[in-house]
Order: sequence, then structure tokens, then C-alpha cells
Amino acid sequence: MNPLAQLRKWPRAPVLFACFFFASTLPIVALEAPAPELAPGPAAAKPTPQNEGSGPAKAPETAQNPLPSPSTTSHTIRLPGRSLRFRAIASAIRLSDAESLAPKADIATLAFLLEGADPAKRPVTFVINGGPGAASAWLDLGGLGPWRLPLDRASPAPSAPPVTVDNADTWLDFTDLVFIDPPGTGYSRILAKGDETRRHFYSVNGDIEALAVTIRKWLAANKRLVSPKFVVGESYGGFRAPKLARRLQDEEGIGVEGLVLISPVLDFAWFEGANNPLTFATRLPSQAAAARGLAGQDGRAALADVEAYAAGPYVADLLRGERDSQALSRIAENVAGFTGLDPALVRKLGGRVDMATFARERERAAAKVTSLYDARVSGFDPSPHAAQSEYSDPILDAIKTPLASAMADLTGNRLGWPVEARYEVLNESVNHAWDWGGGRGHAEALSDLKRAMALDSSLRVLVAHGVTDQVTPYFASKLLLDQVPLMGDPDRLRLKVYGGGHMPYLDDKSRADLREDARKLIEGK
Repeated sequence: MNPLAQLRKWPRAPVLFACFFFASTLPIVALEAPAPELAPGPAAAKPTPQNEGSGPAKAPETAQNPLPSPSTTSHTIRLPGRSLRFRAIASAIRLSDAESLAPKADIATLAFLLEGADPAKRPVTFVINGGPGAASAWLDLGGLGPWRLPLDRASPAPSAPPVTVDNADTWLDFTDLVFIDPPGTGYSRILAKGDETRRHFYSVNGDIEALAVTIRKWLAANKRLVSPKFVVGESYGGFRAPKLARRLQDEEGIGVEGLVLISPVLDFAWFEGANNPLTFATRLPSQAAAARGLAGQDGRAALADVEAYAAGPYVADLLRGERDSQALSRIAENVAGFTGLDPALVRKLGGRVDMATFARERERAAAKVTSLYDARVSGFDPSPHAAQSEYSDPILDAIKTPLASAMADLTGNRLGWPVEARYEVLNESVNHAWDWGGGRGHAEALSDLKRAMALDSSLRVLVAHGVTDQVTPYFASKLLLDQVPLMGDPDRLRLKVYGGGHMPYLDDKSRADLREDARKLIEGK
């Protein structure tokens, strides 16, 4: 998922997209991890040295806790009008230092491969979530994989039964799927002790390097180097995907034919800063969508007046500043009208309604808080009369519990790949440790997207958003994508807005619509 830095401030506002940039450069190579779980001996056979740069001369001390040997199982799911026979491969890719060959990390991968397809023609799609610190279970069991965890979107609960069903909206019909968990998420773990290796993996460049090497080695090990290749990234994963496409092009000898960016962050500067008008202008249409009870593309069409105001008069009046009483009065009246908030509160805020305030105030009279991830959904405020409240997000915090149980059951029982460790659905320690280098406000992936598309005229991109997502609002991507020059066919770059929030695939209709749009992109239609 989607997406997802968790801000544990008042109000308690978990934001799943977070953190950023450079750490020490420790080049890595990769191997399939063959050792059994918690085996005491060496974790990997020594690979042939590869020219991937230089690492430290001295091997770091290593924690001997590798992941299990690969497990391959066969399955059939029966769906309306069709059955799908496929293999599931649960395995780990060993990342090792390029010079010393010392093991650095085991990267857990879960692949679903359709039986009877020609590998040379069959697309393979690599799926990565965000955070940083979020595992791929959100996308796997939420909407793309062969099995789905049915969840009550309107009222999710940690006690929901973690029982999966065959997924009629799986993408397996038109592409093989490989779900990847970066270090510290899912079952993936850092093997080398010491802060240097951890800092490397928990940084933008180190993260992209690790993912690119993992993809290259998976393709080589499974004889899929000639297959059409695609990348799906959600939330911070949507920030990763353009950078990953460039890294694969430039450094790994791998071309990518298409990207699907679900609720992406393309430029963090648009989401940062109490004094940046864009921070508030880009969220206003999604706040209005929630207030109006709108959903999907039809819902976006009904927001034309809000979009026009947000990109024009609203920004202009914010730039005039609070000393202009007439501008402030106009802002208070318009923003209150669009969001349903008290005009006096909006005026007190200077017309700048941040997402945490919107979440706390929208249904405060009913002693409820609104989810940042889908403003249609609300939950109880544990301290409704307090000035400050430590509350859990009604979607993110409720869903992660059954997801963790369902994934552990899937890998350990159905796929025969038991791991004696908990499945890290959302690892906040990764998020908090992330190295942004120049600061999160300077992080952007739009230039990577432009350069990747310019270099490869066949690269196609689908950007997907939920209309009531407050974390990565669709209007930010709309305005940013307008800055991408036309490169041939306009349909190479598409923006789609669905009903729902940060994880639009939790909505039944949106999950089906997203599947259809992804199918068209992958099939070149």
C-alpha cells in the first residue's frame, strides 16, 4: 500500500507515504537465498564476483537468520466464467556485498505465474508498496493477487476474520505477478549487523538499488529476461517506480514497458510546508469530494468548480496573505462552503485546512474522526472533548491486523513457506529511520518519470488515485502531470480517478475498474 511517513502527532495522523534520501553507497549483488529458516551455518553459497562497484574490504558481522528455501506450489482458482491454473513461488533473493560477498539482506518475493503461458510473451509485473516501511500485502491481498482478503470498507476492524477468497479481479489473467518486500518489511530482513548497512537500505538511493538488483536477479533466476516487464508502485512505491525504471534502464540492462502508479507522491514539495499554498490547494478537491459524498470519475467531474477555484482564486488569495482581510474573508467563505467546516475555524486557520485538522473536525460533533486514507470513512474519537487526541486511523490501523494474519497464513500454510517471524505489514521503525539526505521536501520523482519516458518512447504510464484520499490527493498528480511535455501519443500517460481513497482497490467497483485500466496498459490498448 499503498501507500504511507507515519506522523504520530496530534491529531494522531498516520501518513503512509513518507521519508527520503542518500546514505553511504554499498554496492550489492544478489543470489537466491538457499538456507533454511534460522539455520546456524553460512546463509548463501559464494557467487561469482560481479562488476557492481566496490564494497568494504572487511565483511561486516552477520546475523545468521536467513529466510527458508524457495517453495513452489500449484493452485487453481475458480472465478466467474473462468479458472486460472498457476504456480506460486515463495522465495528470497540474497543481497550481498559486491567485493567481500558478505550477505547483506534477504529480500522476500512472492510470485504467481500462470500455467501454460509462453514466458517470452507473457508479461511479468513487479509490485512494490510504499511507506517507506509498508509491505506488499496491501496490494497482494487487497486487490491484485489471486486471493483477496474481503474487508468491510465502510467499517473495517482489527478483529475481521483473516480468511481469503478467490479474487475475481486478480491481474493474473493478463500478467504474472511478483510481489517484493524491501528490507524491514514483510519477511525481508537485513542480515549484516551494524548501522552502515541499515542506513544504506533505509535511504532513497540504497532502496532503489536493492529493488533493481532484486528484480534483475529474479528475472535471471526464473529465465524471464525476455518477458515484457512492468512495475506497479503504490504511495511511496509510486515515488519509487519512476526511479526504479531509470535505474533498471541505466544500470541493470532491464527495460520496462509500463508503470502503474497508485496514489503516488511525485513531488514531496507539494505536500510539505505550512506556508506552501500548493499543500492546501491540492487537497481541497478531495476534501470537497468527501463533503459532497462523491466517488469515482463521475465524482471528479462534479468537482470542476472546486478544481478551478483551487488552482486559481484560492492560490492567488493565499499568496495575498492574511493581512489582506478581503482575501481572507473570500477564502474562509469558499473553503468552508466546499469542505463543510465552520467558517470561523477556516478563518482562524487562515484558509489553510491541513489534513489532520480536516480529519478531526469534519465529524467532531458526532465524536468521530475521519480517515486520512478515505475521507468517506470515519471512526470513534477516544477523546472527543479533548483539545488533543491520540486516535487511530479508521482504515490504516484497522486493516493492518487482519492483513498480517492473512499473509502469515497464506505463506506458511497454503504456500508451504513458514517463517518464524512476524510479517511486518507496516514497520514504523523503517519509516522513522529513513534517510532523506537533502530533506523530504526536496524529494521528487517527476523528473525521473520524464526522463524514463523520453528515453523509451514505448514506456506507458497509468497514474491511479482515489477521489477521497487525503494523503496523496489526486489533484496534486493532475497538476504535476500537466508539467510533463507531450511525448508522442497523449495516451502514453493517463490519469484515472476512482471511487475510494488511498487504496482505491478496497472499493469493489474501483478494484474492477483499476484492473481493466491496468489490463489495457499492459496489453498496449
